[in-house]
Amino acid sequence: MNTATLAASVPMRQDAAIVGLVGLAHAASHFSHLLLPLMFPVFVHEFGLRYSELGLLMTVYFAVSGLGQAGAGFLVDRKGARPVLFASMALLLLACVLASLADGYALLVLVAATAGLANASFHPVDFTIMNQRVSPHRLGHAFSVHGLTGNLGWALAPVFFAAATRLSDWRGAYLGAAAMYGAILLLLLVHRDKLSTHSAQPKEARQPVHDLAFMRLPVLWWCFGFFLLSTMTLAMVQSFAIPLLKALHGVPFEAASMTLSAYSLCAAAGMLAGGFVAARTLHSDKVVASCMAAATGCLLLCASAVLDATGTMAVLATTGFAIGIGGPSRDMMIKRATPAGATGRVYGMVYSGLDVGFAIAPVAFGMLMDRGLYSLTFFAAAVLMLLSALVALGVGRRIGPPAPG
Repeated sequence: MNTATLAASVPMRQDAAIVGLVGLAHAASHFSHLLLPLMFPVFVHEFGLRYSELGLLMTVYFAVSGLGQAGAGFLVDRKGARPVLFASMALLLLACVLASLADGYALLVLVAATAGLANASFHPVDFTIMNQRVSPHRLGHAFSVHGLTGNLGWALAPVFFAAATRLSDWRGAYLGAAAMYGAILLLLLVHRDKLSTHSAQPKEARQPVHDLAFMRLPVLWWCFGFFLLSTMTLAMVQSFAIPLLKALHGVPFEAASMTLSAYSLCAAAGMLAGGFVAARTLHSDKVVASCMAAATGCLLLCASAVLDATGTMAVLATTGFAIGIGGPSRDMMIKRATPAGATGRVYGMVYSGLDVGFAIAPVAFGMLMDRGLYSLTFFAAAVLMLLSALVALGVGRRIGPPAPG
C-alpha cells in the first residue's frame, strides 16, 4: 500500500496530531523572523546603528535562508524531513543564545546567519510531511492550520519580547526564547514517529529524471515571483510598522507592537477562514489575486493622510486578514504546480522567493525610512502587493483549473 493510500485512510485524530506538530514547528519558524526586528529600537540605542544597517541584518537572515531553502529541499527529498527539522530547531536555540550575548554589530550578523540557516528548511519540511502523511481530502484545512500557526508565531513574538523584556531585559528575553525552542524540540523528539517521511525518488523510471529538471517549468518561476513580490510587503510591515506608526502618528512603542500582533492575529483568522474557501474553490489563483488586491487598497489608505492613528492601526490589522484568507489557496495553487516526486525541491525553490523578498525589502525600505519618506514607504508596499495579485493570475493561466471532483 503506497503512502497516498495510507494517508487517505487514516483517522482524523492522527491527521490532526501531524498537522499540530507541523504547525508548532511553523510557528517557531515565524517567531524567528522577528527575533531581530523587534529589538531594532534597542539596537539603535545600545549600539548606535542606523535603520539601513538593521535592515541589512534581515537581508543576511533571509539571504542565508533563501539559499539554504533551495538546498534543504533536495536534502528533504533524499533523507526525509524529520532529521532536517530537528537540526533546524537546534540552530534556532543556538541563535537565541548568541543573541543574548551580542555586544555589537558583528555578533548580530552571526545571529542573523544562524537563524536564517535554521529557517531554511521549514517549508520543504512542513509541506513534505503534510503531503505525505495527511489525508488528501484534508489538505486544504491542513494548509489553513499551517498558515494560521505561522501567523500566530508572528503574533506571539511581539507580546513575548515585550513581556520578557519588562520582566528582565532584552538579553533575558533572548534566553527565554532559547528555552522555548528547547521545549519545542523536546516535544518534536517525543512524537518523532508522526513526522517520518520517505525519500521522494521514483524507484523505477524509463528514463532517469535529472534532479533539476523541474526548474525548466515556467509556472514555478511565476510562483517564485509571486512570493518575492508579496513577501516584500510583509517584510516592510514586520520590520518598520512600529517606527512608521510612531513617525506618522506618534503611536507609542507598546501600542505599535500590539498593532503588529493584531496584524498577525487577523492574518491567522483569515487563514482559518481561507481553509474553507480553498476547500470549495477550483480557482485558487483568483482567490489569491482578489485577496492581494484588497490588501493593496488597505495599504493605500495607510499611505494617505485620510486616516488618524487609530484608523491607520485598524486598517493595517485588516490588511493581515485580507492576506490571510488567500494563504491556503496560495498553497493549493503551488501544490497544483508541483510535479510528482519533487515536493521538497519545488517548495524549497518556490518558497525561497519568500526569503529573497525578505532579504531585499528591509534594506530598500530602510533607505526610504532613513530619508523620512514614511508615506512613500506604505505606498511602495501597496504597489508591490498589487503586482503580486497580477502574478497570481499569471500562475493560474499556466496551470489551469483542476478537474472537478
